[in-house]
Amino acid sequence: MTGQPQEAPGRYVESVTGDGVLLLVEAHLLGVLGQDSGRAGVSFLGTERVDVLRFGPDDDGLARYVSLGMSRSPMGDPGTELVAQHGPRAELVLSVRGAQDSVLRRLATLAASPAVEGVVIGPGAGLDLGEPLWDGSRFTAVLVGEPGGLVPDLVLDGEEPVRFLPVFPMTPNEAAWKRVHGAEALEERWLTQGRDLRDPERPAADLT
Repeated sequence: MTGQPQEAPGRYVESVTGDGVLLLVEAHLLGVLGQDSGRAGVSFLGTERVDVLRFGPDDDGLARYVSLGMSRSPMGDPGTELVAQHGPRAELVLSVRGAQDSVLRRLATLAASPAVEGVVIGPGAGLDLGEPLWDGSRFTAVLVGEPGGLVPDLVLDGEEPVRFLPVFPMTPNEAAWKRVHGAEALEERWLTQGRDLRDPERPAADLT
């Protein structure tokens, strides 16, 4: 849907936990995307720090913003009181034309939601920020896409792999429409209407 490369084989590493996972995730990202061109870290009350790395902009003006911290711990079922020992791990990837560095804190906020709110983030989920995704943006939410495109899975021994989930900006109307009709229906609207989801100025989908 966004012209991302085909899935590459996942990288396999031995069992690690906590900050050790993040060291491997960062090395994996640098190996796939090259050296980062900037980063920012955000600490939330009662949770560990979440960083966001910027890669690019590249020759086409495309920047990638990737969270680093969400995969520190497995995401757990919010309906259970037990701390997850083996569960899904993921980081968020936003692709946008031009450097929109005010997105750094906002993306970190979304990446912290599993730790702060006890939610499990996966493909098809909608994450509502409640404020512009970056300064001056018409988008206030994101739709979580399928992993395995731009950044392949990082496979951990004895654990679920770390998956890198693309997120696509949504306007408030698109986010509300998605809650009623589902992610697949919204993606179909974007596709048939030729919306470039990496364009920071793209018009909202026609939802009539």
